Amino acid sequence: MKLYYFETINPRKACAVAKHLESPVDFVRIDLAKGEHKTPAYLAVNPNGKVPALEDGEISIWESNAIMCHLARKAKSDLWPTDPEKQIEVLKWLSWNSEHFTKHAGNLYFQYVIKPKFNIGAPDDKAAEESIGFAKQFTKVLDDHLAGRTFLLGDHLTVADFAVSVTLPYAETIRLPLDGFKHVARWKEQLEDLPAWRDPYPAVHARAA
Repeated sequence: MKLYYFETINPRKACAVAKHLESPVDFVRIDLAKGEHKTPAYLAVNPNGKVPALEDGEISIWESNAIMCHLARKAKSDLWPTDPEKQIEVLKWLSWNSEHFTKHAGNLYFQYVIKPKFNIGAPDDKAAEESIGFAKQFTKVLDDHLAGRTFLLGDHLTVADFAVSVTLPYAETIRLPLDGFKHVARWKEQLEDLPAWRDPYPAVHARAA
């Protein structure tokens, strides 16, 4: 298997799961700054021209959530539960995250990490302020849910935890409003205890943003 990545939040999820599971993948770095995601060779893997992507034999999988689930299922890991009801619960959190929490936290990441990294202009303060407001709203939903639970699905770590928490390592930089959300803060610390979450990329890029 080949896992194509760059040091941004969506590939971070896929790389972290691959390292956590010790999946037999070859990590292939696609340098976005050099436009390597737009080359014909890479577009043959992912016609969207985005990372991450996974090649597993003749199969190409494009999206980070699908890659995480595929790796977990292939490893027969309970990161992807076998219980159909729990699978639906995982899908619920993956969808909620995409449509609500990381939709807004991800905009803050774009404003305060991606723009400086790629020299594409100053942060849009108005857009950031709006995202902070929505982030507070959905962080409260997350905090309330985590009260009395170790992870999103209770006592067991799943791919949903990797997905929903993907912006938390950058919380201070992106001004993500976590003050007062003690359950989210505790969950964040627990995830940071996982070596693969702290350093999700291959060793040469382990500390990159």
